[in-house]
Amino acid sequence: MIVKGTYFQNSIDKPLMYGEVELMNPKRKRLRQEEAKEGILAETVMAGFCGTDYELMKMGKRGQLGSKFPKGTNRLINGHEGVVWVPSQNRFAIVLIRGGDSYDPTRFTDDENYFEYGCDGADGLFADMNYYHPDMLLMIPEKYTNGGKIPLSIAKRLVFADPYACMLFQLERMEDLGEAHMFRVEMAKNKCDEVTARRLARENLFNKTVIFGLGTTGMFIGELIKKKYPNANIVFVGRSDQTSHKVHFALQKAPGKYVQNAFSTEEELAQAIREHLEGNAGVFIGVSGSELEHRIAFEHGVLGCNGIYNSFSLGPKVAFDSMSFGFKNHLIFGSINFRQDHMEKAIQLLCESSYDEIVELMDKDEFIKDPMDAYINKIYSKGAPLKTAVIWNEKYVEMGA
Repeated sequence: MIVKGTYFQNSIDKPLMYGEVELMNPKRKRLRQEEAKEGILAETVMAGFCGTDYELMKMGKRGQLGSKFPKGTNRLINGHEGVVWVPSQNRFAIVLIRGGDSYDPTRFTDDENYFEYGCDGADGLFADMNYYHPDMLLMIPEKYTNGGKIPLSIAKRLVFADPYACMLFQLERMEDLGEAHMFRVEMAKNKCDEVTARRLARENLFNKTVIFGLGTTGMFIGELIKKKYPNANIVFVGRSDQTSHKVHFALQKAPGKYVQNAFSTEEELAQAIREHLEGNAGVFIGVSGSELEHRIAFEHGVLGCNGIYNSFSLGPKVAFDSMSFGFKNHLIFGSINFRQDHMEKAIQLLCESSYDEIVELMDKDEFIKDPMDAYINKIYSKGAPLKTAVIWNEKYVEMGA
C-alpha cells in the first residue's frame, strides 16, 4: 500500500522528506513467547514532534541510519507520539511503541531483539496510515472520546504518552536501584532491620534532587516524584527566565526551586545549585541533552557521595574521574524505556492532566511543505514551544473541546 508521509533517509542534503511511501506489514512479536502477528491498519489523527526525531534527522545527514530502517527498505517513517484511529475496531488508540522478541522490553538481553515504531526497525505515525501489531494499539477510555471524534484537548495531552511512560519507568528504576544502593546505610544509621531500611531508603531517596533540563521530560519526572514523595526537595536547572510560562507551569506541577543557567562560568552555576539544594545532590537527573550535565555533576562536584546519576539525555557523552567515582561510591545508569503497563498508566494520568496547555499546533500543510525547515527553524529553534504537534486528520478531532 502506498501512502503519503515523512520519512528519514541517509542523505547529506535531504535526510527528511515528505512524499509517497510503500507500507510494510511483516509479522511482529509484542513479547517473547507470544505469536508473531501481522499488523492492522490505523489512521494517524495527531502526531507530536520529539527530540529523538530531530536526532534521527541529524543521523541521516551523517549517513548513520542504516540500522534503523525497516528490513528491506532504505527509509524510516518517523513519529512515535500521538493518537490513531483504528477503522476495523471503530476506536481511537495509542500505539505501544516498543515490542520484539524479549521477555521484558525494559530489559532486552543479548539474545533478544526489539523494534520501535517510528524509531528503530518499524515505520511510525507521520503518515496517513500504517500497520500496527493489533495487541499494541492501546485503549483510550471511551469516556474521554466522543464517538468517532476525540476532543482536541485530550488528543494534545496524549501526544505525551510515550515520554510520560518513560518517566514512569525512570521513577521505578530510581526507586529500585536507589533502595538497593542505600538501604545498608539506613540499617547502620537507624539500627533497624532490612525491611525497614529499604523503606527508609526509598523515602529519603529524593531529599536533594537536581533535574538538569526543563523540557517536558524534566517536568514529568519532577511531577511524578512530588506526587509520590511530597517532601522531596527538587531543584530544576534550565535556561529559561524565571518569569517564563515554562518555569511557572513546571513549578506548579512540581513545587520546587529553580536555577536559571545564565552564569558566566560553570563553577558559578554549580555553586548556585548547591546553595538552592543546601548541599550536594543525592540524585542528579540529566534531561537537557547537553554535556554540561555530567560536568556539573562530576567535574564540579554537585553530585555528592553515594549519589545517583540518571542519564536520560540522548546524544551527550558522560565522563567521570574513576578515582573520585570509585571513592564517592557513585551509581550511574541510563534507562530510556518503558513497558506496556507504564504506557497504560500514562494514558490514564494524562487524560486527567492539563498538559494540553503546553502543546502548540503546527499547520499540516506548512509542515509537509518543508519538513526539514520546520524542524530546524520552528519546532526546535530558540524560543520554540515546549511541545509542537500536528493534526494529521481533522475529521477525527473535535476542535472546540
